[in-house]
Amino acid sequence: MSATAAERWAATRSFHHSVYPAERIAAEREQSVSVCLPARECAGTVASIVGELLTLREAGAIDEVVVIDAASADGTAELARRAGAVVWQEDELMPAHGPVLGKGDAMWRALSRLSGQLVCFLDADTEGFSAHFATGLLGPLICEPGVSFVKAFYRRPLQDGDVLAREGGGRVNHLMARPALALFYPELAGVLQPLAGEVAARRELLEAVPFATGYGVEMAMLIDVWRNVGLEGMAQVDLDEHRNRHQSLAALSPMAATVLAMIARRMEREGRLHDVEIVGPVERPPLASVAVT
Repeated sequence: MSATAAERWAATRSFHHSVYPAERIAAEREQSVSVCLPARECAGTVASIVGELLTLREAGAIDEVVVIDAASADGTAELARRAGAVVWQEDELMPAHGPVLGKGDAMWRALSRLSGQLVCFLDADTEGFSAHFATGLLGPLICEPGVSFVKAFYRRPLQDGDVLAREGGGRVNHLMARPALALFYPELAGVLQPLAGEVAARRELLEAVPFATGYGVEMAMLIDVWRNVGLEGMAQVDLDEHRNRHQSLAALSPMAATVLAMIARRMEREGRLHDVEIVGPVERPPLASVAVT
């Protein structure tokens, strides 16, 4: 599949969240919906996010709101619970698989507790969160034929001291992830935010792919989903603007290395990379292949 096909996909499978208001989601959905927030030290944002999501539940657009807390010391779990979410500590989930190894592992284990046939993962540290983050991502699953996986894209402002630049966030995305995909997986070159943490998918698809346990989860999932359902089963939605905490430049280097390791590991499995020792995070197998305890 050529880069032209990737551009054609981006033109036909890219949507704006405004096409999918809560009323449309509530009227057209035929499957149950879970929204899940993996959280670590998110006391400043989690309650307001849960509150917005509960308005969607009251409107009939979703069925459950679940927060998976990483033993936050700032009271994230209690704030989420008071706001009305179901809260689990990540180390309570599937303990037979050992210690939880980061965000991707928490997402993988969360599937064992989520009841929805459609699952939406959102970031718990989003500032100025609006319910359209959830309805926008769910929209193509519910309203567009053949879609099994939806990825977010958006503008990322960058805070530098007292100065807020309209663009400039998502540095690993722009400087490493997208160029690497364009080079090694040109079919995915039209994906604008491959590292976006906001995704929605059909449960059976999420249970059929492995989950990288750390920062590599988004890139690994993107490639594995594409291998599973093809571009025709994927879509992306413009959520306008996304604000959250930014990592320091020093912290971005290991993050970029992890993401690159996920690409290299998949190329190795495909027989396109030889004699290279790939050091990356542990990956959990497809949930459908393991016993949930």
